[in-house]
Amino acid sequence: MKNRIVRMLAVAGLGLGLLAAPAQAAGLQENAEEHAFSFEGPFGQFDRAQLQRGWEVFRQVCSSCHSLNYLRFRNLAEPGGPEFTVEQAKAFASQYDITDGPDENGEMFTRPGRLSDAFPAPYPNEQAAKAANNGAAPPDLSLIVKGREGWYYPWYISPVLKLFKGNGGPEYVRSLLSGYTDPPHGEEREGLNYNPYFPGHWIAMPPPLSDDAVEYKDGTPATVKQMATDVAAFLAWVAMPKMEERKRIGLMTMLYLGLFTLLMYLVKRAIWSRVEH
Repeated sequence: MKNRIVRMLAVAGLGLGLLAAPAQAAGLQENAEEHAFSFEGPFGQFDRAQLQRGWEVFRQVCSSCHSLNYLRFRNLAEPGGPEFTVEQAKAFASQYDITDGPDENGEMFTRPGRLSDAFPAPYPNEQAAKAANNGAAPPDLSLIVKGREGWYYPWYISPVLKLFKGNGGPEYVRSLLSGYTDPPHGEEREGLNYNPYFPGHWIAMPPPLSDDAVEYKDGTPATVKQMATDVAAFLAWVAMPKMEERKRIGLMTMLYLGLFTLLMYLVKRAIWSRVEH
């Protein structure tokens, strides 16, 4: 009996370890501020207006240093995302010059962007990005939210991860962008900025947001906290563009399995009801 209990505890410990390991590897931040995003939970959905505001913040502020290698302009008009019109997405794309070619003479050329084009990176290569940013290349933000925590885990696991590891992805990005403060008295590092939400607290990126840095078309006040929240939601969609579809399919699957289980139970009762046990 004692050995059996020991084995059960060992299996339970292994299970908790496997559950916690991916969260730790993904970088959940214990001190990230809690925020109730609309897309969290089993029935959560993206706020379309928020995604459109977040796109404006990224386009006007973040894109000067960061890339979105996995985003194409056509994605902006697809269901489940910001849902701009096709004409709006075309207009966004046309504002960028895309290097294409070679042409019939073997020369590269530039042309206005198309819906099929990826969002252009601000630097031609990683070395150029490092040279322009004191040796630290700004990361691509396509998967920054997904790589920072466990909100993309099943809805019944994410709350457990938050209990043991703190908030992550969207909360981390939101807290980081709005959390710059003066360093503790007497501490200062040349070329670095103090941010209590960044691992190690010293980050090369200067504060990217300031009040009214972006003018929202819907009239929402563009405070630092509001812009940080909106761009965090936008980056969450970039990382998981099919999240709403996945949740719908999951819900239909659960309903189907529940109905199937009920039918199998009734069949079992009908077959074995007159058999003595």
